[in-house]
Amino acid sequence: MEDMLRVGVITSTHGVRGEVKVFPTTDDPNRFKKLKKVFLDTGREQVELDISGVKFFKNMVILKFKGYDNINEIEKYKGQDLWITREQAVPLGEDENFVADLIGLSVVTDEGTELGIMKDVMFTGANDVYVVERQGGKELLLPAIKDCILAVDLEKGIMTVHVLDGLLDL
Repeated sequence: MEDMLRVGVITSTHGVRGEVKVFPTTDDPNRFKKLKKVFLDTGREQVELDISGVKFFKNMVILKFKGYDNINEIEKYKGQDLWITREQAVPLGEDENFVADLIGLSVVTDEGTELGIMKDVMFTGANDVYVVERQGGKELLLPAIKDCILAVDLEKGIMTVHVLDGLLDL
């Protein structure tokens, strides 16, 4: 399990006073209103940034960080990920998991057949879709619904699924 969770990516600057546009990678962008700090991964180090302002524009979050008051100070961070600690994360509901915890799980059927490794999650609106990488690089798409995803055991690293008729034929 990862200690840090990605909540967004800085896409560009916003204006000349040090604000940035952030593409949220969290289910609820409004969570930025409650965040006091985030961690920026520069590739060489993690920089702790205190949030001093939050606005919303279309599908983006506009953040202002303390100590960064002009475009030149913040421009170098374009394309960088913003992270939070697990303690800062929104509490999960029943049968909910962080995507970071699902990636890499071994996916097996309810009959004991190994299908592959959990590779990604696609957010479609109706329900999430789990991308399982099979032997030989092929992908299997599984709807994240109770009829299909039977159990997730993070400690054992296993997701047990029921493959609905026709899914393996695609």
